[in-house]
Amino acid sequence: LAKYPEIKALMGPDPHLKWIVSGMVFMQFLACYLVKNLSWKWIFFWAYAFGGCINHSLTLAIHDISHNVAFGNKQARWNRWFAVFANLPIGIPYSASFKKYHIDHHRYLGGDALDVDIPTDFEGWFFCTPLRKLLWLFLQPLFYSLRPLYVNPKAITRMEIFNALVQFSVDLIIYYLWGLKPIIYLIAGTILCMGLHPISGHFIAEHYMFLKGYETYSYYGPLNWLTFNVGYHMEHHDFPSIPGCKLPMVKKIAAEYYDNLPYHQSWIRVLWDFVFDDSIGPYSRVKRRCKLAKES
Repeated sequence: LAKYPEIKALMGPDPHLKWIVSGMVFMQFLACYLVKNLSWKWIFFWAYAFGGCINHSLTLAIHDISHNVAFGNKQARWNRWFAVFANLPIGIPYSASFKKYHIDHHRYLGGDALDVDIPTDFEGWFFCTPLRKLLWLFLQPLFYSLRPLYVNPKAITRMEIFNALVQFSVDLIIYYLWGLKPIIYLIAGTILCMGLHPISGHFIAEHYMFLKGYETYSYYGPLNWLTFNVGYHMEHHDFPSIPGCKLPMVKKIAAEYYDNLPYHQSWIRVLWDFVFDDSIGPYSRVKRRCKLAKES
């Protein structure tokens, strides 16, 4: 920032995010209507090939919204409520809990018992062969949802209760209008596309130490178009208050800080290497002791 103060101008809300997310939410509601009479095999096909991609993208929109980039820091409540709205097609309440733990991921990156993004000792010990690592990738949604309750349990907040009430109310409305198949379409898409799916390569690409000494990596490929530029992950951790749409400008402005860092060229290749490279697994993370920061 001292060298490139113009980066400060990139901080602040993304005026287009709320409209893009709203379009995605309503697209999924339309899909719920369209799939209500399909056979089960086509329900799961479209859940994996289409709906799940949108839902995974919405989880990454929620990631951006958790940094208050939809309406700005002065409208924190609007960001939280909008995240609940973005959560609706995912089928399971997620946004409020994500924000609660994601703050720790940035504040205590790699922090033992603080950053719940780090796999547990059991995960590292058990999922150590190609077949087991493949299973671990498939079960990623399960571990991501249950791991915080074991590693760093926190009291349930009012926002989480609100998130759950709104989510299950909308689920019931969809069930009442169009039956069970749209609900399965939404939830199956979320689970399948956050598991063994090309987009899910970002989970492994972001912080698994493929090269010794480097614990955070960026990816600059085309899947960023579907994921709100979450691939610009080194840039994001440097400037979490900059919305994803402006992170490429950070790299362009401060090119000498990023161009010489290792980065991933393919999330599919990341998944392949994770499964079949014996030197990489759930243990391939930096873990450190962190002192608790004082809450403001």
